[in-house]
Amino acid sequence: MADRVTGLPDQARCVIVGGGVGGAAIAYHLTAMGWTDVVLLDRSELTSGSTFHSAGLVGQLRSSPTLTRMMVDSVATYRGLADETGVDPGWREVGSLRLAASPERMEELRRQAGWAKTYGLPMELISADEAERLFPLMVTDGVRGAAWLPTDGYLDPSGLTQALAAGARSRGATILPRTRVTGIGVERGRVTGVTTERGEIRAEVVVNAGGMFAPEIGRMAGITVPIIPFAHQYVVTEPIEGVTPDLPQLRDPDNLVYFRPEVRGLVMGGYERDPSPWSLDGIPPDFNGKLLAPDWPRFEEISAGAVRRVPAMHDAGITRLINGPEGFTPDNEFILGESEVRGLFVAAGFSAHGIAGAGGLGRQLAHWIVDGEPELDLWKMDIRRFGSQYRSQSYTLARAIENYATYYDIHYPNEERQSARPLRLSPTYARLTELGCAFGEKSGWERPNWFESNAAAGDEGLRPRGWAGQHWSPAIGAESLATRNAAALFDETSFAKIEISGPGSLPFLQRLCDNEMDRPVGRITYTQMLNQRGGIECDFTVTRLGEDRFFIVTGTAFGNHDLGWIRRHAPDDASVTVGDVTSSRACIGIWGPLSRQIVQSTTSDDLGNEAFPYLTAAQITVGHVPVTALRVTYVGELGWELYSPMEYGELLWDTLWEAGRPLGMLAGGYRAIDSLRLEKGYRVWSSDITPEETPYEAGLGFAVRLRKEADFIGREALVAARDAGPRKALACLMIDDPRSVALGNEPVRVEGHVVGRVTSGGYGFAVERSIAYAYLPPSLAAVGQRGEVEIFGDWVGCAVSAEPLYDPEGTRIKG
Repeated sequence: MADRVTGLPDQARCVIVGGGVGGAAIAYHLTAMGWTDVVLLDRSELTSGSTFHSAGLVGQLRSSPTLTRMMVDSVATYRGLADETGVDPGWREVGSLRLAASPERMEELRRQAGWAKTYGLPMELISADEAERLFPLMVTDGVRGAAWLPTDGYLDPSGLTQALAAGARSRGATILPRTRVTGIGVERGRVTGVTTERGEIRAEVVVNAGGMFAPEIGRMAGITVPIIPFAHQYVVTEPIEGVTPDLPQLRDPDNLVYFRPEVRGLVMGGYERDPSPWSLDGIPPDFNGKLLAPDWPRFEEISAGAVRRVPAMHDAGITRLINGPEGFTPDNEFILGESEVRGLFVAAGFSAHGIAGAGGLGRQLAHWIVDGEPELDLWKMDIRRFGSQYRSQSYTLARAIENYATYYDIHYPNEERQSARPLRLSPTYARLTELGCAFGEKSGWERPNWFESNAAAGDEGLRPRGWAGQHWSPAIGAESLATRNAAALFDETSFAKIEISGPGSLPFLQRLCDNEMDRPVGRITYTQMLNQRGGIECDFTVTRLGEDRFFIVTGTAFGNHDLGWIRRHAPDDASVTVGDVTSSRACIGIWGPLSRQIVQSTTSDDLGNEAFPYLTAAQITVGHVPVTALRVTYVGELGWELYSPMEYGELLWDTLWEAGRPLGMLAGGYRAIDSLRLEKGYRVWSSDITPEETPYEAGLGFAVRLRKEADFIGREALVAARDAGPRKALACLMIDDPRSVALGNEPVRVEGHVVGRVTSGGYGFAVERSIAYAYLPPSLAAVGQRGEVEIFGDWVGCAVSAEPLYDPEGTRIKG
C-alpha cells in the first residue's frame, strides 16, 4: 500500500535503486516475467547519472560468447521497443566498421570474424576500399582491412531508458524519481528493504543499479562494489558535408577513436592513454544530471587520431565537448549478480558499454532474480569474481587505470596485467624467483607460469604460430616432459580451499553434489554442484577429513564463486560451518613416475599403493613438515598434493627440491599443467564446462550418482536430460597441423557448416599434437569424424579423437 502523502509504497517484491538504463532494463524484464510489484527509485530524474551523456553506440561482437549473446539480446529488445511502448529510443541499425591499421590488428579482426561465425553474427572482413565506400569521410592510409557488422547501430540513451521504463510501468511497475535511498536493511545476512528520504520500503529483493554511485549504495549494506568513475569525453560536431543519419559507426582502435553520426554531424570520442579518475573521495550528493568541465588538453591525443582518420574533423565546428563521469570496473566487465547479502543484487560497472548491453543484462538479472540463476554463464561478470583485495580503493584504482588506458590495445591470450603487483605471495616466492620464474597473476596471487631456467631444455621449434606463440617459452615443453618422464614440483598454494564442518555437513553436501559424498574418512571424491537446469556451477574435489569435516579444493579464480554458491544454499540452523581456508595452507604438488621415490625418501610414512591408494588422503610428515597429503592429479601422473600450514611452505618446498633434483626433477608452472591436462582430457570450469552444460554433455557422467539415497539440486533436470539424450557433446579434436594452436572460441565446421566452437586448446608435448576441445552435435562427435577449425582465417583440418589421448587406461595414475 502506498503512503497517501508521499506516494511511497511500504513494501514491494523488488526495489531497484538507480534509474539509469540498467535499472530501467531490469524493471522492464522483471515485469515481463510477471513480477509486477516492482519499484524503481532514483535520487533525481531518470537518466540523471551516466546514462544521459552516453555516446549511444551499440556493438554486438565481444570477447566472450556470453557478452556477445547479451548484446544480441539487447538489439533484439531495442528493435521492438518503439512499437511496444510508444516511446521511440531512436534505434538506427546502420552497421559498424572496425578498422585494422597494423598486421597485428588485422590478425585480431580475423580472430573476431571467426568468433562471429560461432555466434551467428553476419560479420565479414572487407578491404580498405570497401570500408571507404561505406564511410566516405575516412582516409585509408595504413588501413589493411576492416570488419563490417551490418546489424550494429546506435540510439538515444535517454530515449532508450524512457522506453524501457514505459514498458515496465505499463506492466505494473512503480517508478519514483526524486527518491534518494539513504539505507539498506539487512538482517541475518539477508536484505529486508530500503530506507529513503521519504520513508521505508520493505522488500525481499533489492537491486543496486546505481552506476558510479553503486559503491556508495553497496556500503549501506556492508558490501564492496569495485567501481572507479572516470571522466570520459567525446565531441559533437556541427554538420559535415557527407554525413547522414545512416552513416555507419566507425571504430579505429589504432588511433584510439570512434565515430557515429549525430543528425548531420559526427560524435567522436575515444580512450586516451592518460585516463582521469574522478571524485575518489566520494561523489557530491548534488551531482545529478551534471557534466564536468571540458578538458581539452587531455582530449588532444584523441583529436589527433580522429583527424588522421577523418580529415574533415580538422575544420569541423564543435558544438560541444561532453565530459561526463562513467563507472569502470578493474577488468572492464559488468558487475552483476547476488552479493554476499542474500537478496541484494548488483547491476553496475558498465564500463562504457552499458547502452549496448542493457537489454541483455536486464534479461539475465531478471532471470537470476526470478529463477534463482541466470540463463547464461555470467561468471566473468559475477560480483563474486572480486576477492577481498578489491576492498582497497588503491588496488581497484590501479587495475581500473591500466584497463582504461589499454582499452583499445590488442590483448594477446595469456597476457598478464602488471598493475598493483605483487600482492599475494606464496611462502616459496623467493625460491621461485631464484629459479627464474616467469610469474603470472590470478586473484591477486603471484603464480609460476614457467621457469626460464628450464628454457634451454625445451624446443624453440615447437613455438606455435601466430598469437598462440605470444607469451610462450620452450620451458613449458621441458616442464611438461619432465612431469611425464621423471617428476616436476609445482607450487599450487593459490588453489582456493574451503572447509565444511558441523553435524549437518554430510547431508548438506549430499544435497549440493551430484556424486556420492557418504564415503569413508580419507576418501577423495571428484564431483560437481549443479543448478536447477542441471548445469555445472562448481567442479572440484572433496576430501572427507572426518565424520563431519570436508575439505574442498577448487581453482584459484573460482574460490569466491564456489564459496558464494555453497553459502547461498547453507542451512540457517548453524548445523554447517563454511570456511575459506585458502590463506592458511600452502600447497606443493609433485607428479611424475619418480614422485613416489622422491617423497618416500623424505618420510617414514608408507606411500605404497596398498597403504596409500589413489583418491585417498592421509596425514604424513615430509622431512620436518606435517602435511595433509592428497593422492590426486590434474596432470595424469602418479603424485600428490601436499598441504601444510602456510609457515611450513618454504621448508616443504626445500625438502622436496633437495630430494628430487638428483633424479632430474624440474620446477613446473601452470602453463605446463594446462598442456598436461589437455592430454588427459581434464576439464576446466568456465571454458570447457559452465552452468550451461550438464555433466552428460561434458563427458562427466561418470561422476553422477542418480541413484544415491539423497536428492540433490539438479537431479530432476539430469534425469530429463539423460532420457532426452544430449543436445551436444564435448569432443576432443586433434588438429592436423601441430603448430596451429587454437586458443578458444574458434569456429569448427563439418562439411562446410559451422557446428561448434573451441572451448580450450593447446599443444600436447607428450603426444606431439595440437589439441582442442569443442562442443559438437552428438551426431558429429563420433571418433574419426573429420572437420576443420578456423585459426586466424585459415581452415585447418582436424579429427575427433578418443580421449584421453595420453595413458587412456590410467595405469600411470594408479601405479
